[in-house]
Amino acid sequence: MNTPDIPPRLYRYILRYWKMLLAGFLMSFVAVSFNTCIPFLSRYIIDALTGARISGARLLAYLGLYLAAASGSAFFSYWMRFIPLRIGHRVEADVRRDLFAHCTDMEPAFFRRYHTGDLIVRLSADMQTMAMSVGQGFMQICRMTFVLLLAFGVMFSISVNLTLCIMALVPLMTLTFVWLSKRTKRGHIAVHEQLSEMSTFTQETFTGIQSVKAFSMEGRWADFFEELNNTLMGRNIKLARVHDAIWPVAAFWFSLGSAMILLVGGRLVIREQMTLGELVQFNQYLLYMQWPLLSLGWILTLIQRGHASWRRIRDVLRCPPAIRDAAQTVPTLRHVAGDIRFHQVSLEENGARLIDHISFTACAGSRVGITGPVGSGKTLLVSMLPRLLEPTEGEITIGGINIQAYPLAVLRGHIGMAEQEPTLFSQTLSENIAFGLADFSNEKVLQAADIAHLCGDVEALPDHYETMIGEKGVRLSGGQRQRTSISRAITREPAVLILDDVLSAVDTETEAAILKKLKPVFEARTTFFVSHRISTLRDMDLILVMEEGRISQQGTHQDLLAEKGYYQRMSDIQELAHRVE
Repeated sequence: MNTPDIPPRLYRYILRYWKMLLAGFLMSFVAVSFNTCIPFLSRYIIDALTGARISGARLLAYLGLYLAAASGSAFFSYWMRFIPLRIGHRVEADVRRDLFAHCTDMEPAFFRRYHTGDLIVRLSADMQTMAMSVGQGFMQICRMTFVLLLAFGVMFSISVNLTLCIMALVPLMTLTFVWLSKRTKRGHIAVHEQLSEMSTFTQETFTGIQSVKAFSMEGRWADFFEELNNTLMGRNIKLARVHDAIWPVAAFWFSLGSAMILLVGGRLVIREQMTLGELVQFNQYLLYMQWPLLSLGWILTLIQRGHASWRRIRDVLRCPPAIRDAAQTVPTLRHVAGDIRFHQVSLEENGARLIDHISFTACAGSRVGITGPVGSGKTLLVSMLPRLLEPTEGEITIGGINIQAYPLAVLRGHIGMAEQEPTLFSQTLSENIAFGLADFSNEKVLQAADIAHLCGDVEALPDHYETMIGEKGVRLSGGQRQRTSISRAITREPAVLILDDVLSAVDTETEAAILKKLKPVFEARTTFFVSHRISTLRDMDLILVMEEGRISQQGTHQDLLAEKGYYQRMSDIQELAHRVE
């Protein structure tokens, strides 16, 4: 997916459903119109009863009209509420889909800036707040607009002076609610930022619960959580203090309006300038406007909270992927094949040079071993091949074509990568092995598991290949997770296979069995094998020794044994350790 640098504005998501918006607009108008008719009927009935000018049959007819208007109001009020809320949920689903897709397009550096817990809050709590702002906000704004226009129009026709008295309160009410809503917005942002921090802490704690227990850190971690929890509680209370003040303030203004109607309207009735039915009708309109007027502050608060949540979502959407298809991408390239060449490739991050002018050529179908001390840049080097990282200098070519010319989906679709610390998902073992396949294939799953020497372990699992392996493969051992990662990499039959120290958690006997079964796999593709074990690398066509981000030695196993350096020292140490065993 190519994500634009500038994300769509929220109103563009909303306008996708313009037909539903129009329907909701019409339902609001019809529902309010029915409600506007009801006080007319009350007025006619009261005035007729007061003057004793109504028959029983006419009274029943008025009551029938009253019930009909109330029924119509109830029917259209349902749709007035349902349609906008449906729009809100649809917009929420659209934005959540785009945000999730955008995050999956981002490079690893993005996830170092935005913690997982924070992103989860933006995908959940912020989405819900924004959706409520869209759905409830649209409904209440439509309703309030029609109520104020129609009700005030009729009220003006009844008494101009009394209506002006009520309207004089509106500017003061609005200013009060605007002030409260701005404070609510600031409080809402503070709450969600703290919620993100606590969510991140919780996620990291549960993920690393084994370490927490091993170091007996439960008590200290509980204290850390208590501090975060108390801070969140304090911010919620501060927000509630402002938010809950809206209702008493609104009730005060409404009570003041009712008192003005009774005072001014009562005097007009006494002077016979207004009938009792008209006063009741006028008061009914004020009662009908009670919720729109009371909800004015709530609507403003809701919109401010929705805007704050949308801004948090938009901030993520505004981060363009650093690695993506660009101007140099050739869409017609569909196959990845040929010699792989690194030419003067360097990688810098935060001013530090992690990879320094690496150059080598891996012939098509060859096996390239990579070794070196911890932190020498081995994983960084192979991560640049599928463009998980971009070199800051130099170029990488496959078949003489710069890898940036290949569409990302094509390039990564032809590369299988198994990691030392693989990420497995809370699915069945077979689903994890078939993770890279477009179409699930039991045959490929079984074949890949056999090559990775995993079949014997599967028989010990309760449901074999259908065993749910838990979050990050918690039900598997370290070696089983690595072999699952190998299986996952080879099921897709890639043109380029990257095995990043995937045998570090298995014993030498299992390693030898796996390497034996991997030989036919190596023959059909170009393979990069990162390892600290000399026994793993001895049959490689080319071995690169990485030290401090540079290639300090390269050649075959025999070449490097004859050359003083890191490779010879590690061979001697491992040979000695093997003899001791």
